[in-house]
Amino acid sequence: MLLTATLCLLAFGIVMVFSASSTTALLGESGDGALYLKRTVLFGAIGLAVMRVLSIKGLRAARDLTPALLALSMFLLLAVLVPGVGVEANGATRWIGVGLFQIQPSELAKVALILYGAHLLATRPKVVEDLRTMAPYLLVCGFACALIVVEPDLGSGLVAAFSIAMLLVVGGAKVRHLALVAGTLTALALIAIAMEPYRQERLVGFLNPGADAAGSGFQGIQASIAMGSGGVFGVGLGESVQKAFYLPEAHTDMIAAVIGEELGLLGFLVLVGLYLLFGFAGFSTARKARDRYTKLLAAGLTSLVLLQAALNLFAVMGLAPLTGVPLPFVSYGGSSLLVTLGVVGLLLNIARGGRAPARRQTRRPPALAAKLSVVDGGGETIRARRTIPARSSRGANGRHSGGRDRRARRARSRGRRRAAR
Repeated sequence: MLLTATLCLLAFGIVMVFSASSTTALLGESGDGALYLKRTVLFGAIGLAVMRVLSIKGLRAARDLTPALLALSMFLLLAVLVPGVGVEANGATRWIGVGLFQIQPSELAKVALILYGAHLLATRPKVVEDLRTMAPYLLVCGFACALIVVEPDLGSGLVAAFSIAMLLVVGGAKVRHLALVAGTLTALALIAIAMEPYRQERLVGFLNPGADAAGSGFQGIQASIAMGSGGVFGVGLGESVQKAFYLPEAHTDMIAAVIGEELGLLGFLVLVGLYLLFGFAGFSTARKARDRYTKLLAAGLTSLVLLQAALNLFAVMGLAPLTGVPLPFVSYGGSSLLVTLGVVGLLLNIARGGRAPARRQTRRPPALAAKLSVVDGGGETIRARRTIPARSSRGANGRHSGGRDRRARRARSRGRRRAAR
């Protein structure tokens, strides 16, 4: 089910990216109407190769490389803010790289935080019992989310925060602690909104789109018109009017509105159904996982994909403010597609029974050792060694009895030979 849902969403996305971006040549935005289709197919092919590799042997590598991935993502989040290093687009500096090969560090950071959290909660399950013990992990996550918000990318920061909260819930965190953290995050989000005028406009556009229909409420109103114009069966694939003249970012953030217009309510429900199938398969994988680490990781990664999809769909339907979060597997975006397919590869590895026990330094004893599989207090499967002592050569009185035993055996042997004669 996991693989089926992923491939169906990817095929859905390729078709709709081409449909939503085919008018760019007519409008003079691009000389090639199939430009975004070609890029999506290229990144999709690379992402499928990454997914295949990670589905076979990626779990162990991901756990071993978690510290390096976390450090790299933090470095890139800092580097993208350096003038002249980060690539700016639409007023935000979220990318780093040259030409077609640009990456969005926030995509890597979200997965790195889930990997780090799953490892921490698996090896130290009592961390969630108190806020003081959770504080180091929360500080790391808060620092990463703050860097993402500064880009500015409040939507990705919210997705990361919600995913981490879900991971803590699965890990056994107490409700009152999570409520305190949620209250703090809400206050910080309001401060972040108050600091940026465009965020204030988006919030006003969400609460009252008609107050500024040509400004802050324009994108939300056009998305609603697109969704309403589709009706039940849609106007037909490729026949959308909103994508050509009215709907900004039709092939990225607003691609769900194009789906609603061209394929109607039925097409939109099929899209939602595929995400529900993905979520069911992902959480089933978490439930059937073989150890605590893989359970936490599967639940965290599945939550990451579903929360991002939910935030995008709610924004398109007018149920949440616009945040600029792409729709997983469907929206155009190289970094998002590669990272999301990599996430699916790890989930497939877990679904196939893969495990990634933590490495522990053990010294080999000189005596004969037998390997045992034991489970520690946190549920981690580890390899231990039980030393099998050699048979003692001392008697009950502490004296060596090896020589006496040999003399007794020889005496018995001589007696048997005499009896035989």
